[in-house]
Amino acid sequence: MSVIKKLGVATGTLFVLAQLVRPTIPAKPATAEIQAPPAVKQILNKSCYSCHSDERRLAWFDQIEPGYLFVRHDILTARSHLNYSTLGSEPPAEQRARLFEAVNMIQLGAMPLPQFVALHPDERVSPEELAGLKAYLAPWATMPSLPGVKPKDDSAASLISLSAVHPEPNGLAFDPSFENWKLLSTTERGDNNTFRFILGNDVAVKAAELGNISPWPDGTRFAKVAWQQELGEDGLIHPGKFVQVELMAKEARRYKNTDGWGWGRWRGLDLKPYGEDARFVNECTGCHMPVRSNDYVYTLPITSAHANREEVVNNAAASLSANLPWRPLAWRALTMCVDPKTHRMATLYGNDTSIQVREREGTVAPRLPYPSGSVLALVTWAQRDDPHWFGGRIPDTPKMVEYVQISSGRGADVYRVFEGRTLVETHPDAGDTARRTRFILNLMPASLP
Repeated sequence: MSVIKKLGVATGTLFVLAQLVRPTIPAKPATAEIQAPPAVKQILNKSCYSCHSDERRLAWFDQIEPGYLFVRHDILTARSHLNYSTLGSEPPAEQRARLFEAVNMIQLGAMPLPQFVALHPDERVSPEELAGLKAYLAPWATMPSLPGVKPKDDSAASLISLSAVHPEPNGLAFDPSFENWKLLSTTERGDNNTFRFILGNDVAVKAAELGNISPWPDGTRFAKVAWQQELGEDGLIHPGKFVQVELMAKEARRYKNTDGWGWGRWRGLDLKPYGEDARFVNECTGCHMPVRSNDYVYTLPITSAHANREEVVNNAAASLSANLPWRPLAWRALTMCVDPKTHRMATLYGNDTSIQVREREGTVAPRLPYPSGSVLALVTWAQRDDPHWFGGRIPDTPKMVEYVQISSGRGADVYRVFEGRTLVETHPDAGDTARRTRFILNLMPASLP
């Protein structure tokens, strides 16, 4: 027998043995299937259950080695991240959150996996099915706490020194300096009724200003600070109870196994690390996988810099007139609010002098007065849907910029307002000037731990 024939026989023998001796893909009945209407479960069953359930569904070609090993790996990985056969054991809010994540994966083209859909075209999610999932989730159908309905009191929560916060199990240390970082963007989340500040350190801010974000440079750090929403007596939605702060730290070589980023989340006023062990990072990287072409960053920073791809930066929100007396986007942010009737969102910025009120006040109420020399700027934008996250809204075109300059004399505060497409200064009457001045001065800085 020739060498070629011997190699052919050996290869054929190994191929047959590989089909007979291989690890299994466990299968069992659902123990706590996701709780959802039949129409929603039908979509999930058709397009997601092949990988994200305890069922074993393989096409004939999926069972042929060596491809079977890759299929098995993908299925076990998918189940560990999201399993619709057991998700029903989680609280309704957690089930809803996981569905929002799934919808975002679908609309960004990350799920079902493109290579999976190429071989299993019947399991593609159609535009009509995606619209059905979005209609079921209806992120803006509920409002936060009504006026007079107080959120759960957390004043007794044990505060912790920022320097004493424990690191995450993956080794990422908490960064106490995040409170001094600049604002890159804000988000209103209708999927969980929260507000978010996305802050960046000096490296991140400079990179955003230059458009040097593809990829973000080493040394970049983000802090995503979240608060529950609270509906005020003024009809506006304001930040309420502090929820958490999440950190992303870019060090491409050090964190090469987690997409070049260190990940961390600290929850509550006691800033308890989120992860029980280092494997929590898989949740972070899995969630950010759909925006890997944007260096795994969801945020569109508010900047006038131009990028070479669409939907990477938010130029519209940065289009403030050069004739404004101050540049508020370069200041630190104090709080934000949203008008649910007009779909406008506003952020209150303060110069370095005004920020002292937060440093003196901490989380203590009532708010201390701003010192003389403070300048506050309330920038109001129209809102638009976040292109990267279904259920999120971000700033769009600026509509108004209001300034209050604090003077030492009683009643000597100066109010100026710039409105319209080109932000031209207008001159309201004394009554409106006094009303808007009081409104801005009475905006409570969002609480930080």
